[in-house]
This record gives sequence, C-alpha cells and structure tokens, in this order.
Amino acid sequence: MTKFFTNNFSVTNLHKKPSIKSEIVTQMIYGDSFLISRRSKSWLKVKIKEDGYSGFVKIRKFAKFLKPTHKVHVLKSIIYKDSNKSKKINEISFGSKIKVVDKKGKFLKFSKGWISKNDVKLISYKDKDLFKRITIFKNIKYKWGGKSFKGIDCSALVQIFLNFNNKFCPRDAKDQVKYFKKNIKLKDIKKNDAIYWKGHVAVALSNKKLIHAYGPKKKTVVMEINKTISLIKNTAKLSILSIKRI
Repeated sequence: MTKFFTNNFSVTNLHKKPSIKSEIVTQMIYGDSFLISRRSKSWLKVKIKEDGYSGFVKIRKFAKFLKPTHKVHVLKSIIYKDSNKSKKINEISFGSKIKVVDKKGKFLKFSKGWISKNDVKLISYKDKDLFKRITIFKNIKYKWGGKSFKGIDCSALVQIFLNFNNKFCPRDAKDQVKYFKKNIKLKDIKKNDAIYWKGHVAVALSNKKLIHAYGPKKKTVVMEINKTISLIKNTAKLSILSIKRI
C-alpha cells in the first residue's frame, strides 16, 4: 500500500538538491500530500501527490496522510489557538486543505488550531469561473518556486486555481503549454485564457487586460495585454508561444 504523508506546515520548500542553498523548485502549501522516495539524516526526497513534482525537503514533523474536508478560498487565513481568537498561531494560504474535527460558532477546528468558517469551502466545492479569485494575488511578491501569499511565480498562479477547483495542472509553464490542448488566436482572446511565452505565463482578465506574477516587476501585476506582449518582446526577446483556452 502506498504511504502518503501530508504537509502540515504553512509552506514547505522543495529544493533541487538536498541543500538549503539549492534552488527552490516549488513549494507545498498546507494540506498537500507527498510520497517519500529517499531519506537521509536531514533530508527527504519527496514526490508531491497533487502534481507529481519531486524535490528535497528538510526533515520536519510531517503528518500521516490526512483526508481533507475543507479548503481555504481567501488569500490567507489566520489560525487561532482557540475559537475566541485569543492568540494567533499562524496563517495558511489560498488553496490550503484541512481536515475539520470540531466546530464552535463561526470557527472550525483542525489539527493546528481554529480557523474562521468564512475562510473555507467544502473540499468538493468548485467555482463556475476557474479564475474567479485570481486578483486576490495582485501585488503579492514574485518568488521563483513560490505558491503562496508569501510569494508566487507565474505558473503557480495558474496551477493553484485549477487545483482549488479540483482539476489537475502541471507545475511548470513548459508542461502546462503542452497539457492544455485548445489553441486560441490573439484576436479571439477572452477572460481566463492563458498566454504562454517560453518560461512564462499570464492569465487574461478580459480581452484587454491580464494578470501575471512577473519577475521584472517583482510582484503579481495587472497589465494591458498588448503592452505586455510588446514589453516582453522588447526586453526578453520573446514572442508568444501559444494562447490556451483552459
């Protein structure tokens, strides 16, 4: 029987190599599950259940697999020590998954503490509009490998919203562009289409504007589509690879 574990920390970094100085290739947010394929004194090589991504994590007290009941639908949710909000313990990010074990008034209890029930939806919930909530990440800093309110990269901004809506999505832009099959011409672009360049992706908010976690701006920004295409062509010498309808 395959033995999964669950990340029970706000964010856990996955490194390319078993070194704290090694590149962070992705992260696990609270509730992500994983397999362990290799173990050393200080490091685990893991494979994330949600997207198959592999990397090295520092050994921590991870939880045994927890089947979640709810997921966070706000940018970040505060964890309290008790249901009267007397002490803040931590925060977990959009898309984090929890297993509720008790409830009191407007609060739900899970393994780390109490959380407002207004911050979560049932795990089976889906938005009719895939990227309905994407602008909650506006002005969140750009972080290579990031997947949370503490920092996010361009491909994670796509992935976390598909995952929230119980859909699979590859982690990296180079794999997403192969995975999504329906190609769209620029003149036909509309809300929620994804625009791919080599190593970069943005999501259309309309036929005029897009949102992306953009390295040169060091944050997640809303920009005009045509101006962004020109800017990336002039600065990075990159043209659009394709536009996908997700």
